Amino acid sequence: MRSMSDIRPIRVFLADDHPLLRKGLRLSLNQRVDVEVIGEAGDGFSAVEKIQADPPDVSLIDVDMPGLSGIRAIRILRKALPEMKILVLSTYNSETYIRDAMRAGADGYILKSVELRELVRIMESFCLGRPVISPYLVNMTLAPESMQEDQEKNEIPVLTVREKEILQAITEGMGNKQISESLNISTETVKSHVKRIYRKLKVKNRVEASMLAKKNNLLG
Repeated sequence: MRSMSDIRPIRVFLADDHPLLRKGLRLSLNQRVDVEVIGEAGDGFSAVEKIQADPPDVSLIDVDMPGLSGIRAIRILRKALPEMKILVLSTYNSETYIRDAMRAGADGYILKSVELRELVRIMESFCLGRPVISPYLVNMTLAPESMQEDQEKNEIPVLTVREKEILQAITEGMGNKQISESLNISTETVKSHVKRIYRKLKVKNRVEASMLAKKNNLLG
């Protein structure tokens, strides 16, 4: 843990699959005297390798990255580097992502709408072990055991054979047009099924649907 007398800049690593976001954030952070970006990666595998080779004070990690996901990367890094602060920086304000990030070992979950000054303040507070409250910092105080119990109480949705076929295609990254061609049905029919799947699973997008399907083995 950093102390108040530790005047060196916070050493930060950026892991995000969007090059423009990484570049913009790196340039903005490096303009400050209290932060130093020491490395970056566009996928989970590279992030884990580079972070372990030269551990920063804080790793900012996106949950949705190619190859090794951010969640799996966090799980590996938490075991390897228990003292390092791991903060998720994500566009998704999703209970599923937040729950998975917390279980993997993230210290905080920050929305990408955060302002630079606020992001630095949050990182400093975590490094100093101080409590931090921010509208951009998602509440992660609920115990994993409690969330598991709540999840088990929820009924598992029943999907039709066709809905399972479409959900399987969604988890494979197929778009509506690809699904329609694969199943020989119209794009409008696919859209109708997708909306029904979202409603049954209580999700808002394809990413959440895929994660929920895999987590609850809905396609088995």
